[in-house]
Amino acid sequence: MKTFSKLLCAGMASLSLLIAAVPAAHANGEVIRVGTDATFPPMEFVKDGKRTGFDVELIEALAKTMGKKVQWIDIDFKGLIPGLVSNRFDIAASAIYMTDERRKVVNFSDPYYRGGLAVLVRRDDNSIKVPEDLNKGKRVSVQVGTKSVGYLKDNFPGVERVEVEKNQAMFDLLATGRVNAVVTGRPAAVEYARTQPLVRVLDKGLTTELYGFALRKSDTELTAQLNKALQTLRMNGTYTALTDKWFGKSE
Repeated sequence: MKTFSKLLCAGMASLSLLIAAVPAAHANGEVIRVGTDATFPPMEFVKDGKRTGFDVELIEALAKTMGKKVQWIDIDFKGLIPGLVSNRFDIAASAIYMTDERRKVVNFSDPYYRGGLAVLVRRDDNSIKVPEDLNKGKRVSVQVGTKSVGYLKDNFPGVERVEVEKNQAMFDLLATGRVNAVVTGRPAAVEYARTQPLVRVLDKGLTTELYGFALRKSDTELTAQLNKALQTLRMNGTYTALTDKWFGKSE
């Protein structure tokens, strides 16, 4: 019985050390938890069961430069900022525009790509040639939690917004003629139009904005490390190689 008791005590002690080591590994910065909504090609999406895209490969390269590993956490776009603030993950990387409203609750890395909102329409719809044609009576689909929602509210109050949870759902509504247009980030709009000849992106965009990785306001050290790594990738050619791969050399 004494032998069993000693073994049990030793086992519990070992288990306690193991449990303590798990948060310690994270506290020491060996792993970065990154939240994403991988439904936004070419920025982040799932192909053959694996996450891929510009944001995904850029984060992986940044982590490698920082000597860290990435633990990806999938979450709907609308939950990215709340999840970050509640410590579910350390970085939100999902084609997030650096807006003043978001800056009130999170910090951003240095900008890593220039984008903006664009309008996607069917090629056979001649009633929408410029964004200003999104007038009363038009049905426009947007993804919940994105800047597109607020932008339409503020600038096109006469349109009927059709808000959906997933990026692909917007495109499906347009393809089947249930909405007149989609408002989303230009990279995603261009990528979808490239693969779907029935739709087109209006030449005139709605906005020109910058993408950034979101971090908690308290994580100033991690923000500094991420910015330093981004500068390193820009200098050693890795960043250019990734933009060439995902957007073409003209970008």
